[in-house]
Amino acid sequence: MTDIGDPAARGLPADAKSSRGHADEPHAGGLAARLNWLRAGVLGANDGIVSTAGLVVGVAAATTARSPIITAGVAGVAAGAVAMALGEYVSVSSQRDTERALLAKERAELDQEPARELIELAGIYQAQGLTPETAEQVARELTAHDAFAAHAHAELGIDPGELTNPWHAAGASAVSFTVGALLPVLAILLPASVRIPVTFVVVLLALAVTGTISARIGGAPRNRAVGRVVLGGALAMLVTFGIGQLVGAVGI
Repeated sequence: MTDIGDPAARGLPADAKSSRGHADEPHAGGLAARLNWLRAGVLGANDGIVSTAGLVVGVAAATTARSPIITAGVAGVAAGAVAMALGEYVSVSSQRDTERALLAKERAELDQEPARELIELAGIYQAQGLTPETAEQVARELTAHDAFAAHAHAELGIDPGELTNPWHAAGASAVSFTVGALLPVLAILLPASVRIPVTFVVVLLALAVTGTISARIGGAPRNRAVGRVVLGGALAMLVTFGIGQLVGAVGI
């Protein structure tokens, strides 16, 4: 009989680490929740850098007066942080509502037809490569331990105890947006002769950092991720710089 403690018997790679030996490692549900707010933070920082840089560079191209540049920058930071936080809260709340609805449906099915659900669970493990006998054993033992959690993990990919948190995502997005946006705001306050080129350099370096972090989180190629955000940020600043110069030239 296959040992249920063997990682292969649970549909895991043969070199999977035992939870007893690595209790400090995050499980799948907890890791997914952490990655959710980390993703929100990276996106917030990137958006804060690009949108605020475009705003202040555009104003700086139209006028050398410091007051309107500061006003535009501060307004952009405040409005952007609130908008990002609200957007993340609404988005993640919708995701959480969907997760709860799926879990409620799964619990109802488990209560009404436990035998059929057990067969379905065994079928999932069998489809992952286990023999019918081992799949049934795994399904029975996991059901005996926590039937609801076992079905939520296997069928829905959801950890009932680690649902996505809209407040975490909103907070991470607002804070990271503010931090990212402050970089171009501070850079644009330099003397008029250097403020725009220095802002360009600071913004592109900051975007390279956020692109690197984003690539690491998503497991994507670093150069491609960095290239996208850096080119996009440069294009945004060039466009707003051109518009600002045009507006300043016609005196609007």
